[in-house]
Amino acid sequence: MNALMNAPTPNLHRPSLDQQVLQTRIDLTAALRSAARMGLNEGVCNHFSVEMPGNPDLFLLNPQGLHWSEITPNDLIVVNAAGEVVEGRHNAEPTAFFIHSRVHVGARRKVVLHTHMPYATALTICESGRLDTTANQNAMRYHGRIIYDDVYGGVALSKEEGDRMTAALGSADIMFMSNHGVMVCGERIDYAFDDLYYLERSCLVQVLAESTGRKLKRVPEAVAAEAARCISSERQQSELHFAALKRLLDRDEAGWSALR
Repeated sequence: MNALMNAPTPNLHRPSLDQQVLQTRIDLTAALRSAARMGLNEGVCNHFSVEMPGNPDLFLLNPQGLHWSEITPNDLIVVNAAGEVVEGRHNAEPTAFFIHSRVHVGARRKVVLHTHMPYATALTICESGRLDTTANQNAMRYHGRIIYDDVYGGVALSKEEGDRMTAALGSADIMFMSNHGVMVCGERIDYAFDDLYYLERSCLVQVLAESTGRKLKRVPEAVAAEAARCISSERQQSELHFAALKRLLDRDEAGWSALR
């Protein structure tokens, strides 16, 4: 009797591994489709990847040749750390996992979102281009979280270039990649996508402000750091934002989450 009384109570609400995998597929699809709706994608290029639940050596990735707006959960491919497709009906784009695999494996990041979204990329092609995290409240959420890789190593076609990028990223969540684009990393898809969205909004506002030729009005570093702390502690907003995006997909894009 005592043994039964002391046994851990099973968590009846915890989803099974299969349910977790399915939800991850749906969430990654939602992120890709929402990014396309927002104009954050570029043709059929750029990639979002996430560690597979229960298997840190495998990753879900959007496949080569599909527009983000047409991807369904079953279109996503499963790749290993070498970028080899181990599950799925599509191919992997060669350059994708030279970046993503090294960040997933080398920096142990669960979610890696890489885009050439226009306003953030605009800063990467400016001399000493930086997002000012002391001028705009949205940008303050990134205070102390960004690294700038000021070396353009060409098209990422080798593990060595992926390793160089991973070393440059270090412990940062966001990397501005010189002459290239940006990378946003996180522990959850909804959190990382929210960071990606507000990163582009912050860059847009800064580009508009600087286009006036007037000096930016900055706040003290300590104020920006406190704003970053407050925003990072309110991650429920990220969850609510992502849930809203999925409702919009339900409303406008019937069948987007169907397994077919």
